[in-house]
Amino acid sequence: MLASGLLLVALLACLTVMVLMSVWQQRNSKGKLPPGPTPLPFIGNYLQLNTEQMCNSLMKISERYGPVFTIHLGPRRVVVLCGYDAVKEALVDQAEEFSGRGEQATFNWVFKGYGVVFSNGERAKQLRRFSIATLRDFGVGKRGIEERIQEEAGFLIEALRDTHGANIDPTFFLSRTVSNVISSIVFGDRFDYEDKEFLSLLGMMLGSFQFTSTSTGQLYEMFSSVMKHLPGPQQQAFKELQGLEDFIAKKVEHNQHTLDPNSPRDFIDSFLIRMQEEEKNPNTEFYLKNLMMTTLNLFIAGTETVSTTLRYGFLLLMKYPEVEAKVHEEIDRVISKNRQPKFEDRVKMPYMEAVIHEIQRFGNVIPMSLARRVNKDTKFRDFFLPKSTEVFPMLGSVLKDPKFFSNPQDFNPQHFLDEKGQFKKSDAFVPFSIGSHSRFFRSLKKR
Repeated sequence: MLASGLLLVALLACLTVMVLMSVWQQRNSKGKLPPGPTPLPFIGNYLQLNTEQMCNSLMKISERYGPVFTIHLGPRRVVVLCGYDAVKEALVDQAEEFSGRGEQATFNWVFKGYGVVFSNGERAKQLRRFSIATLRDFGVGKRGIEERIQEEAGFLIEALRDTHGANIDPTFFLSRTVSNVISSIVFGDRFDYEDKEFLSLLGMMLGSFQFTSTSTGQLYEMFSSVMKHLPGPQQQAFKELQGLEDFIAKKVEHNQHTLDPNSPRDFIDSFLIRMQEEEKNPNTEFYLKNLMMTTLNLFIAGTETVSTTLRYGFLLLMKYPEVEAKVHEEIDRVISKNRQPKFEDRVKMPYMEAVIHEIQRFGNVIPMSLARRVNKDTKFRDFFLPKSTEVFPMLGSVLKDPKFFSNPQDFNPQHFLDEKGQFKKSDAFVPFSIGSHSRFFRSLKKR
């Protein structure tokens, strides 16, 4: 009895010392870290977080500690940025210091620092430049992709008509349509809507994303070093990500055997040609692993974020029929029922443009953005961030910043209309990213 009591006292003493050491290190390095709740050893601030509503939990903590604060997600120390001013100062004004990519444990299981989205340094710069330029070559952001979108919209309409008005879950209807547009660029062709492999891919993609938004998924982000060895839903997410990688590998192998260097058919061909051009460059980032991971990045990013935004859009139009009625009136007036919409119609449809922006603002599909990392010791405001400190830019807090949006918690297209009813831009419209990293995501969104 006495021995167990002494053991308990010893453990409590050790825990107390570890907490005090952690706080001391925070305050006595080259400067002070942003304030934040005191962490416990190993579990950090886990007990103060609702892992089912992580974004809301972090915003609640910011009410006490301000727009820049420190949180410990298990053993991970993260600096959180809230509001337009803090996010813009970091990712735009000090873009170089904050240009590193932070941890994304679930997806890092397959990407491991390769590919355009999850890479760092020179690799990230080279792959980002190449990807943006190649997407443009295949028509992204230009009229060249307009016909592909119109064609795919026609397939979607036919698929919806075939339901004969029955109740449906639009998830796979929309993801098939969106994915086929990016597939035509990345793979050079579209999939039939009933293609079993295609449906399986979309299911694996949806499953892996759904896992990251669950309580277990958030726990994995904190304790991945332990949980990756344990049974649980994370193992299913790994299988799904592996299935996606295997599919990409098969596509790349097919293109390698059928490649014509003088006539690239798709993104994969263009990357393979660049690999041939740089095969004697010892510092090249154009090799097979980066090809596979960048292609997978494009396939996922070009499908999931856009299709999720569309689902939000339909839900919001159902909830606000008065907005839907105004959109319908503008469509009938500008486009009529006798032709398909074109990119050039956008300038004549300010209300539609405002609604599309408000759907993305209110939908807030990437509230926490991808984690960043400072690539050197960094002074930020009155704080000191040691090299490799992870940073969470809370995009959701920017999209709902009351300095820019009069009623940020309400769905209101007037947020993007001036007093004359014309579309107006907002610096706080950052649905996918902000700063240099946003160019890649904007290029996909412009489809």
